[in-house]
Amino acid sequence: MADAGSARLADPDVEARLARLDELLDGLESTPGPVTRPATEAVGLLTEVYGEALARVLDLADTALAARLADDELLGHLLVLHDIHPEPAERRAARAVERLRPAVRERGGDVEWAGVEEGVARVRLTTGGGCGSGCGGGSGGVDVTDAVRAAVLAAAPELTGVEPVPDPEERRPAPAFVPLATLTHRGAP
Repeated sequence: MADAGSARLADPDVEARLARLDELLDGLESTPGPVTRPATEAVGLLTEVYGEALARVLDLADTALAARLADDELLGHLLVLHDIHPEPAERRAARAVERLRPAVRERGGDVEWAGVEEGVARVRLTTGGGCGSGCGGGSGGVDVTDAVRAAVLAAAPELTGVEPVPDPEERRPAPAFVPLATLTHRGAP
């Protein structure tokens, strides 16, 4: 038997193979001909069998091993794909936000998990410079928002979206000053 460590793929190699697999499947689905249907059916059946095998591994694992399997990035995605991840989507999404928190804080902002409502993740996001989730200027806030959205949906793709919620302590703009004379002399020339 070969050394188990010698045939292992590094994460970038796994990502490259997954990208290539996506390309091949897209090409296969768009190719007309008698081979297309049986080939896509074969891929689907193979995926189901591997999913069943993975579910059986989880059935045999104790709680600690199941948690370690779920924490592995590749295995975690496969567990989600086959709808057998031991953690609920909300917990996975909350952990993704917590993992991003140090990087967001380094940029002068903060991100906090606020829960799930009707399948939509809710996060409190404050970006650098005191500008909250409604920032319009610069790309910093957009970059952070996009990173949070991507991380949450990668961890819990069964959620339908990610929405910011206002930070209750975020400073609101002061109302515009209206001179008292304009209110009391409406009809005056």
